[in-house]
Amino acid sequence: GWTWPEPRWLGRDIAGMTLGIVGLGRIGRALAQMAGAGFGARVLAFDPHQSQEIFDRAGVKRCETLESLLENSDAISLHAVLNDQTRHLIGKRELGRMKPGALLINVSRGELVDEASLIQALDTGHLGGAGLDVYVREPLPRDFALFNRPNVILLPHLTFWTAEAMARLEEETYARIAELVEGRPVTIRSRDPRLQDQSGAVYGD
Repeated sequence: GWTWPEPRWLGRDIAGMTLGIVGLGRIGRALAQMAGAGFGARVLAFDPHQSQEIFDRAGVKRCETLESLLENSDAISLHAVLNDQTRHLIGKRELGRMKPGALLINVSRGELVDEASLIQALDTGHLGGAGLDVYVREPLPRDFALFNRPNVILLPHLTFWTAEAMARLEEETYARIAELVEGRPVTIRSRDPRLQDQSGAVYGD
């Protein structure tokens, strides 16, 4: 017959939780919609490159600093580009600012997180857990320090891997090639500062 699960499998409701999103692009906004309207979470976001109008349309409270987001969120989800400014965006100092027992989710780029500091934060019990799909080194070495931990979920860099996502990627690629061949402005769908202010380009979400 059925028996009670072990206490270590006890989860938490998303409803009533405060989710902090770093990077309010298309993926960040989709997550905000699912977590907020879908599951009843309170959603905060930090993105210095998005307008207040974007935050308002997404129904998300803006945090003016990353520190404010970290200190007020029960779970943090990263959706930022990787560049010289964002490498190790989440390091020892930032992890220390997170709430005791908070969760860190990274499905963006591995080097956004200082893995050594993350391991330390998990070892000390400061963080409640982590969910990772991306890593500094891929594929992971067999002796990766986060294997076989009850409070860590690891995926092999495949959260984007659906038939529909691959079809959209192909369509976007063909569309950009057509723009180049036909001499039209090329559409850039990124808020990465390195890609801004280019001649012969238009920018979209």
